[in-house]
Amino acid sequence: MGPDADLLHGINGLAKDAPDWVDSVVGFVGEWGLPLAMVLLVLWCWTTVRRRPDAETSVAALVWAPLAAGIALLVNIPIREFVERRRPFYEYNDLEVLADGKTDFSFVSDHATLAMALGVGLFVAHRKFGLIGIGLALLEGFCRVYMGVHYPTDVIGGFALGTAVTLLLAPVAMALLTPLTRAVARSGRWGRLVSARGARRTVPGAVELPEPQQGRDAEEPGRDPARKDLAA
Repeated sequence: MGPDADLLHGINGLAKDAPDWVDSVVGFVGEWGLPLAMVLLVLWCWTTVRRRPDAETSVAALVWAPLAAGIALLVNIPIREFVERRRPFYEYNDLEVLADGKTDFSFVSDHATLAMALGVGLFVAHRKFGLIGIGLALLEGFCRVYMGVHYPTDVIGGFALGTAVTLLLAPVAMALLTPLTRAVARSGRWGRLVSARGARRTVPGAVELPEPQQGRDAEEPGRDPARKDLAA
């Protein structure tokens, strides 16, 4: 066996030693749980970036994340058919397989491709959410090997494909999506989908004034912000 198969057996061997309930949890998480978590993370990120001053650009980047994942999965179709790598459990009967019904080819992993494309797309839109997404993608890759349905290189190939599609096509995608999100932000009906501030009506030649500060701690004109109110 080569390094790829050795690492496969090393990680999958954990499934043999783990309790059945742990294998059931990992099997569900690796097949459905983490993809669902990635979708919820995208929605959570949307509720955050639409409050930013650059909401139109950030939302455009966020819209690109699932689009990039879909494109990466389409790109993977001819790759899988060309490589025709069989699932590892067809080659090694000693694996602990935690997912049934896998009859398609193994390289590259769809789950790893999807997760990493979403993670990198999130990183383009929002760094903190992106780091969480990339972390979930790495966990997804580990689960796929643990489940005995992919070689480690299948997962690495999926990570590379998802990252490449997301980053290489991002400039073109942003050039197309940003004008669209700006147009939606200006619309009265759908503006809040892009910006929490809603649509703004602008008059040609008018100067947009900053929004007034609100709350008890708003600074007064001419007041030194470094001084504290000691009246309490």
